[in-house]
Amino acid sequence: MKVLIANRGEIAVRVIRACRELGYPTVAVYSEADRVALHVMYADEAVAIGPAPSRESYLRADRIIEAARKTGATAVHPGYGFLAENADFAQACIDAGLNFIGPSPASIRAMGSKTESRQRMTAAGVPTVPGLLEAAKGFDEIEEFARKSGFPVMIKASAGGGGKGMRLVERAEDLKSAFERVQSEAGAFFGDPAVYAEKFIATPRHIEVQVLGDKHGNVIHLGERECTLQRRHQKVVEESPSPVVTPELRARLGAAAVKAARAVDYYSAGTIEFLMGADREFYFLEMNTRLQVEHPVTEEVTGIDLVKQQLRIAQGEPLGITQDDVVIRGHAIECRIYAEDPFHGFAPSPGLIRHLIVPQGPGVRNDNGVYNGFTVPIFYDPMLSKLVARGADRAEAIARMKRALQEYRVEGIETTIPFFSMLMDNEDFHAARFDTGFIDRYLKSTDLGSSVDEEQKEAAIVAAAILAYEESQSVRLPEETDSAWRRLGRAEAAGRWRP
Repeated sequence: MKVLIANRGEIAVRVIRACRELGYPTVAVYSEADRVALHVMYADEAVAIGPAPSRESYLRADRIIEAARKTGATAVHPGYGFLAENADFAQACIDAGLNFIGPSPASIRAMGSKTESRQRMTAAGVPTVPGLLEAAKGFDEIEEFARKSGFPVMIKASAGGGGKGMRLVERAEDLKSAFERVQSEAGAFFGDPAVYAEKFIATPRHIEVQVLGDKHGNVIHLGERECTLQRRHQKVVEESPSPVVTPELRARLGAAAVKAARAVDYYSAGTIEFLMGADREFYFLEMNTRLQVEHPVTEEVTGIDLVKQQLRIAQGEPLGITQDDVVIRGHAIECRIYAEDPFHGFAPSPGLIRHLIVPQGPGVRNDNGVYNGFTVPIFYDPMLSKLVARGADRAEAIARMKRALQEYRVEGIETTIPFFSMLMDNEDFHAARFDTGFIDRYLKSTDLGSSVDEEQKEAAIVAAAILAYEESQSVRLPEETDSAWRRLGRAEAAGRWRP
């Protein structure tokens, strides 16, 4: 099997490593902004697919499939983000004779619609948050639901995800404007203006369960991840196992997750996300029909390589593990290291990495997508790496994360490392006293994230973009005789993309 990775950054590097360990040749795709990116250097082959904007490169299914055809790739791994949960892309790969390393297009479609997935989960007996089971036909339905259920309510895009296309409404007078705003965002972000409403669960925790299924009907779960620590609905710290989940609750969560996966005939790696109230009752939120950013913490405590499992499942192999084989040992924590300035409203900080020292030592893992001398582009998600610390228990995992953050050095750009260093010393974090609003409240009590207004932030982003562009002009390109491309014997593949 020859695998094309339809992604970039650290997740592309992660997939390449798994393929290499299994003996599978790999093909990287890249935009003009990523011509000297780490995933391009690590792959056996690399193909240019377009200009820097993702809509002209990484979101171009036709160019990705053409790259597979040209290189003789027989399979496509979508990573996460971009086209990973696009059912049409999955089907296009299959129609082109490629093995899509992920679930079936039908499963992606079923779980991609928040309303259809809620209907299926309700029918399967999986607990769901009270709310509309179909997209609202108009504002009147939203208003009627809010009147009956009471405020606060959450209005969400039916095709939404990733924290986008949602609004919390606490007063009746704000309902109409929130409805119109979410409709607009839903159309802009997802190409579908359909929205629905559900009851808002106050001070919830965000708990997700990793599942694996094969093409023979076997489905298991690999325990839960605590994903409650979020900034503006985006996860920033994840850990496994959850510090508040008991063995009995873990069994209930796992059983519900397996039931949810079976309801859509799911195979490959996937994640069932739940909201859990203070009473420890949990409700289905959504399913991510792909590999998760935070998958390393599950790998660290179970010893199961999720990417290798995806590759084997895609080839029709049955799961080589049963539920009884899954044993959670120790504790793992992940911090998402972003090229953002936490002291100036978390404004993006692209540019040239002039000096880089990554942490090492016992219990430390760093899934990295950059290197010393790499210019972080402005065009994509600013994640640099996923820093993971594992310990015999949560206290040791936190201590190792603190040590790893102290060792981490990135010069030339700003990063979120100082933010995480402060968080690791927080008493409420140590005591696991938090909910999904904790980070935003914590930031308001510090000097982080609140010192810049939107106008200043926009100006900072523009300035960073200009600086990143200027620095990128001094970066040596792969045609040079001493480049990594030359040393890998891939000079012929290094030509610029042309329309």
